[in-house]
Amino acid sequence: MTDALLDVYPRGTRRDDDGRLLLGGCDAGGLAREHGTPAYVVVEDDLRAQARAYVSAFRALAPDAHVSFASKAFPCTAILRIAREEGLGCDVASGGELALALNAGFAPADVHLHGNAKSEAELAAAVEHGLRQVVLDGVDDAERLARIAAERGRVQAVAIRVTPDVRGDTHDGISTGQADSKFGLGVDDARSLIDRIGTMPSLRLEGLHFHVGSQLLELDVFRRAVAAVAPLAGAVEELNLGGGLGVAYLRDEVARLPSVEAYAREKVSAVRELVGDRIRIADEPGRSLVGRAGVTLYTVQTVKRNVRTWVGVDGGMADNLRPMLYGARYEAQIVDRFPAGEGPDPGEPCRIVGKHCESSDVVADAVLPDPRPGDVLVTPVTGAYGHAMANVYNGVPRPPVVLVGDGRSRVVVRRERVDELWGRDVG
Repeated sequence: MTDALLDVYPRGTRRDDDGRLLLGGCDAGGLAREHGTPAYVVVEDDLRAQARAYVSAFRALAPDAHVSFASKAFPCTAILRIAREEGLGCDVASGGELALALNAGFAPADVHLHGNAKSEAELAAAVEHGLRQVVLDGVDDAERLARIAAERGRVQAVAIRVTPDVRGDTHDGISTGQADSKFGLGVDDARSLIDRIGTMPSLRLEGLHFHVGSQLLELDVFRRAVAAVAPLAGAVEELNLGGGLGVAYLRDEVARLPSVEAYAREKVSAVRELVGDRIRIADEPGRSLVGRAGVTLYTVQTVKRNVRTWVGVDGGMADNLRPMLYGARYEAQIVDRFPAGEGPDPGEPCRIVGKHCESSDVVADAVLPDPRPGDVLVTPVTGAYGHAMANVYNGVPRPPVVLVGDGRSRVVVRRERVDELWGRDVG
């Protein structure tokens, strides 16, 4: 197996002498037989190592840095517990994510609430639980939160989300820092809100927050964003730099991927040079924390050949929406003939498609050796947003989440049952 191929699989992935893929010491084919497919498999050692890398990288440069897991990337109790155990805080964007974080054992003082359209109930929950911060998306947030906190006799810590008018090199659907973003306030409007919060005794302004986008592989955009919000920083004690670092989904992206250490160094140095030493730094990794740790297993159902070879699997857009939403591309391999695409007979170009009633239901394009029904396929780097965006299109129950390590596996989210598809029906 080439080093580059290893780099898009979880740490510790290897193949045995018979060419079988081993994940966390477990035979991938055996995992498929034991737990069924589709299945999300997460290698615990990779997840923990990446969490530790983030905490150590930021705290080596800024000892009081607050690093939080952007839980929208993988909202699952077991994953959240691991993040908490490794010293991360938690960033939530809804009342549901808040409930998951608390269920996973996060102290409210380590949780902050985001969102551009927070409900009354979500703001009330933030105050009642005493969250570390509520990140205000605009004036409406501030006025409603001030009233809710005053009614309960509380003072709620807040930050203001600032839109820096900076665009990173990423898909439009996950770009958030441009002037016409639905998130946050421009610099002038943020300045006005800073003044307004000064008249609201039930709110305490602690910080500014920005996020320029997701799946970013170039770091200079973060320095430009810090420069844009720096004129406001004198009013606060913390600057939350969002997240944004990408992952390598394909082998040809590996060389472009910055390290966690380089990412932290770029952000911290920008703050120190453009704002100063006094301000506390916060960051919110999501995709880059969990993406590489996870893979998805499928079973091939059909192989058809016309103008191309179509390999149909038992999952697709219900368990991974990213190819349909963003044109995202993935690698794929057969787990017991691994890796494909090498040697004198690398295989044939295949389009791997899902079982759902959409022509856009394409999982990946890959070179596979003699694909046939019953083969188990693996797509790497599905730890971020696969489980989070899973749905029941065409009445397909959602997959389990299986945590692996030291040659053992355990189910941490069970497979959805068919009877649960109508469990909420009334009448």
